[in-house]
Amino acid sequence: MTKPRFQPLVDELASQIRSGRYAPGTRLPTHRRFAQMHGIALVTATRVYARLEEMGLVSGEVGRGTFVREGALPRELGVDQVAVAEGLVDLNFNYPSLPEQAKLLSGALRRIAGGGDLEALLRYGPHGGRPHERACVARHLASHGLAVPPEQVLIVDGAQHGLAVAALAMLKPGDVVAVDALTYPGFKVVAEMLRLELAPVPAAGEGCDLDALERLCTRRRVRAIYVMPTLHNPLGWVSSLAWRRRLAAIVRKHGLTAIEDAAYAFLDERPPTPLAAIAPEATIYVSGISKSVATGLRFGFMVVPPPCVPDCVRAIRATTWSTPGIVTSLACAWLEDGTVRRLEAEKRRDAAARQAIARRALAGLTLTAHRASYFTWLSLPQDVRAERVAAALLERGISVSIATPFATTKQAPQAMRLALGSVPLERLNESLDAVKRLVDRETY
Repeated sequence: MTKPRFQPLVDELASQIRSGRYAPGTRLPTHRRFAQMHGIALVTATRVYARLEEMGLVSGEVGRGTFVREGALPRELGVDQVAVAEGLVDLNFNYPSLPEQAKLLSGALRRIAGGGDLEALLRYGPHGGRPHERACVARHLASHGLAVPPEQVLIVDGAQHGLAVAALAMLKPGDVVAVDALTYPGFKVVAEMLRLELAPVPAAGEGCDLDALERLCTRRRVRAIYVMPTLHNPLGWVSSLAWRRRLAAIVRKHGLTAIEDAAYAFLDERPPTPLAAIAPEATIYVSGISKSVATGLRFGFMVVPPPCVPDCVRAIRATTWSTPGIVTSLACAWLEDGTVRRLEAEKRRDAAARQAIARRALAGLTLTAHRASYFTWLSLPQDVRAERVAAALLERGISVSIATPFATTKQAPQAMRLALGSVPLERLNESLDAVKRLVDRETY
C-alpha cells in the first residue's frame, strides 16, 4: 500500500516526541502555523496531527491546541485492570473490603460443606438461576424499593456480565445507545465488542441533560439508553425522582430500552425510586454484590421485563451457561440472613469516612462526589495536564485513572477519578496529600 505523501512529516515528528525532544504536555504549533513552517496545505497539517493522535502520541483539544501525550502511561489508563505491583497505592480500581469479611467467608464455606445436597452445587444450574435463588434476590430487591416477581429476576456472574447480557440480548451491531458524556468504562468495552454506537449526552447537574436527550432521540434512531441514576460512576450523582419520571416519559415516547446500572446504588442510604419501578416495561435493571460484599464473588442479578426474559436467558446461556453453584449458594445465604444488608451499612460508613478524608486532603481543588461514595472526581485547574500528573504519581508509586476511559466524547476533560476504596485507611490521607502536592506543583 502506498504511504501518504505526508508520512515523512508524521515519522519525523513521532521520532522527536519519542526521543524526548518534545516533553509530555508540550503544546505543538497550531495547524496553521505547522503548515506555514513546512510549506504544506492546512488540510495536510491537519492530517499529520490526526495521524499522530491515532498513534497515541498527541491529543487535540478544541480551543486549546494539540499537546504531546505522556508516553509512560497506558493509552486507556483505567480500563484494563493489571496486577498491582507490590507497594503500589491503588487509587485506580475499587475493591472495598472490611476486616471481618475473610472470617465471614470461612464460616459460610463451613456451612455449605455441612449442608445437605452438595451434589447439586457441582451440576449445571438453570440459565438465570434456580427458582428459590431468584426468589431470594427478589426479596432483597423489594427491600431496596424494587418489588418484582422472581420470574423477572435473572442471576448472572456479576453486574458487568449483566450489562453484557442486556446489550447482547436487546441490541445489534450499529444500534445507537445514548450515554452520559462521562460514563462507566465497562459499558464502553461492551459497546465496543458488540459494535454499538455510543451517543454522548451532556451533563446537567443531577444527570444527563434531558432536553439534549430529547433532541438526540428526535434526530437519531436511538435504541437504548444506559444510565446510573443512583450513584453515578464517576460523578456520584443521585438523580431526583422528578428527573427519573421525565426520563421514563422520554423512554416511552421514543421506544427506548433503558439499561439501569445500580452497582453502587447501595451507598445511598435513602435513594429515590429505581427507574425500573417507574418504567418497568422498558427498563433492564442490573446490580450485584461485588461492591457491597466482595469483588471476587462474581454474583449479580438483573430485573428484566417479561417479554425480554427469553432473549436474556439465551444470552446467559451463550456467555456463561449459569453462575457457579457454590458462589450462588453462598450469596443467597448472605442475602437471606442479613449479612449483605449489614455489609452495605458498614461500607456506607466506611465510604463516608474516606470521603471526609478526601475533602480534607484535597481542600482547594474542584471535587465532585457523593457524600458516601468510594470515588471522587477531581477536575484539574486550567492548563494542568491529567496525564502529566498521573505519570508523576505513578513514578511515586500511586496509580490513578485519568478521564479518557470515562469519556464518550472525542475530547476528554482534564480530570482524574480517584478510587478511595482499595487503599488501607491509614494510608489514604498521605496518598491523597501526594496528589494535592503534585496538582499544586503543576498549577504554579
